[in-house]
Amino acid sequence: MSPWLTVVGIGEDGWRGLSRHARQALLAADTIFGGARHLALLPARIGGERRAWPTPFTIAPVLEHRRERVCVLASGDPMMFGVGTTFARELAAGEFCVVPASSSLSLAAARLHWPLQDVAVVSLVGRPLAALETQLHPGARIFVLSSDASSPAKVAKLLTKRGFGSSRLTEFEHLGGEQERRIDEIASAWQASDVAALNLVAIECVAENHALRLPLTPGLPDDAYQHDGQLTKRDVRAITLSRLAPEPGELLWDVGAGCGSIGIEWMRSHPSCRAIAIEADSQRQRLIEHNRDALGVPGLQLVEGEAPGVLTGLPQPDAIFIGGGVTAPDMLDTCWSHLKKDGRMIVNAVTIQSEATLIAWRALHGGEMTRISIAHALPLGAFDTWRQALPITLLHAVKP
Repeated sequence: MSPWLTVVGIGEDGWRGLSRHARQALLAADTIFGGARHLALLPARIGGERRAWPTPFTIAPVLEHRRERVCVLASGDPMMFGVGTTFARELAAGEFCVVPASSSLSLAAARLHWPLQDVAVVSLVGRPLAALETQLHPGARIFVLSSDASSPAKVAKLLTKRGFGSSRLTEFEHLGGEQERRIDEIASAWQASDVAALNLVAIECVAENHALRLPLTPGLPDDAYQHDGQLTKRDVRAITLSRLAPEPGELLWDVGAGCGSIGIEWMRSHPSCRAIAIEADSQRQRLIEHNRDALGVPGLQLVEGEAPGVLTGLPQPDAIFIGGGVTAPDMLDTCWSHLKKDGRMIVNAVTIQSEATLIAWRALHGGEMTRISIAHALPLGAFDTWRQALPITLLHAVKP
């Protein structure tokens, strides 16, 4: 199959920065799609019809021109958070080719002398600022692809709030073009207001003594969450997540989610992990909303309603955690029926009745049961003694 579509990456240097391949494709194109800014960079001798992207954005107009020679203009490298990835999902490999230019990330790394492979990248284009939260660690270097002119100030405010106000920020504008500019400032002192809409922010994270540090391992501190007592405690949470064993791209159902801690830490394990928090209590839903943003996983989906009835129609999960409602009629069987082959179901029980339910279910379906007992040293007069937390019975079953 001969490609009918060429996706051309273009930088701020416009036509003069394009490769020979890119120029030939544009000269031969019947129709050229792109943003108004990109189309304006082309010289007058380009004869193809120029069409700006519709609002709201969609690639549908491009697909209507399959029988023509079509070019699409995109910023820098179209396969780096760009429209090239959208076409890759919609078209066969033989239908299109991509001619990249230097990305803003490459140019920023060159200006700062940062090894690009060591820099985390966060895009705020169409994504909430909370997506940055998971990347904040002492010494980390981060590139933030801004959504607009307000992004640098919002990033600086978030860093300061989190105790990373001493971090060094560099804001780049129009990288690679005649209007290129940079602003260097400490996050807590950021005051720039005349920022261009097209910008990138580089962060060199410096943590202050009071910074909220969130490790990569499961079992975040309990005080990292807002909750009403319905919280899988830190040590039990770490054990539970190890049994759930998240892998990239997998989907978790967190049934009876409470404040959302299991789903949140599942998603923090890898950027592509997904989770649905199922919770009937509307007040706890608000807690989940707060916690998912504060802990950097704004993509956590919330479903309000009583399980198992509300589970119908949800995407099939790779793993299920049931932290509440174990004794509800058909809860375990319904969850088990929805689980994918080789999927994991982990159930935590505290009461005698819920434990008996697990024992009866295990007799029919198999699985492992583990008793988790944890004690903490607490004061007793002038001395300390062990105070036992309520024991947890954990069921771990893998669907054949």
